Amino acid sequence: MPGPFVAGERVLFLDVKSRRFLIRLETGGTFHFHGGRVPHDDVIGREEGLWLETNTGARVVCFRPRLADFVVKMARGAQVVYPKDIGAILVEADIGTGASVLEAGTGSAAVTMALARAVGREGRVVSYEVREPFHRVAKENLAAFFGEVPAWVDLRMGDVREVPEGERFDRLVLDLPEPEAVLPETAPALRPGGILCSYLPTTGQVQELVLSLRPHGFIEPKTFEVLMRTWHVEARSVRPDHRMVAHTGFLTVARKAGPKA
Repeated sequence: MPGPFVAGERVLFLDVKSRRFLIRLETGGTFHFHGGRVPHDDVIGREEGLWLETNTGARVVCFRPRLADFVVKMARGAQVVYPKDIGAILVEADIGTGASVLEAGTGSAAVTMALARAVGREGRVVSYEVREPFHRVAKENLAAFFGEVPAWVDLRMGDVREVPEGERFDRLVLDLPEPEAVLPETAPALRPGGILCSYLPTTGQVQELVLSLRPHGFIEPKTFEVLMRTWHVEARSVRPDHRMVAHTGFLTVARKAGPKA
């Protein structure tokens, strides 16, 4: 959000080599790194884009973290879904303002944060997690990013197969090792026309899911992966970077059809 930095919020420091450091501002606190130290009080009350000099003469610039910055730096319970895949989930599952989304499992809440921001206050996100440590970390991460767990996000400790009969959702997002096992309970909770999106690491898991979709009313499954290659751009050189974020997982999306006539 615009405005000056305040105590308690996260700030992203970038040094001259674009190394990133995510910290929580505290009155009287000090950020220490290889380039020296920066008093938090030099940041609190000032605007984004601020350049500061450390006690050793190194320079850092201060920004509010993007969701992509926060996800790769935040505390983790489970392995997070990468930003490149989160973007594809939001677009391919057509998740936007006012949508109601059923998610399982929450994990470290990387996808949950993106869902919460996409649906907004007019929407609803219900997220299930069976592992208590991951559930706890997810709550902490959501509170750290938003300031508090958004009122429209319902974090539930338990199995998504326990979703109450009669609850209805527009979208179903599954990050589970065997998503086909929860379809008998979750497919009825998805309205006709709704979209399922599943994230899986291996082709065998994808095959098991896709072959299970049609008996539960899903049609037009599409499976794909997202590869991201950054480029090095200078005055005398434009080339691909030596490293890239290649395969992380497969995304499968499908639509739920209504009852056959």
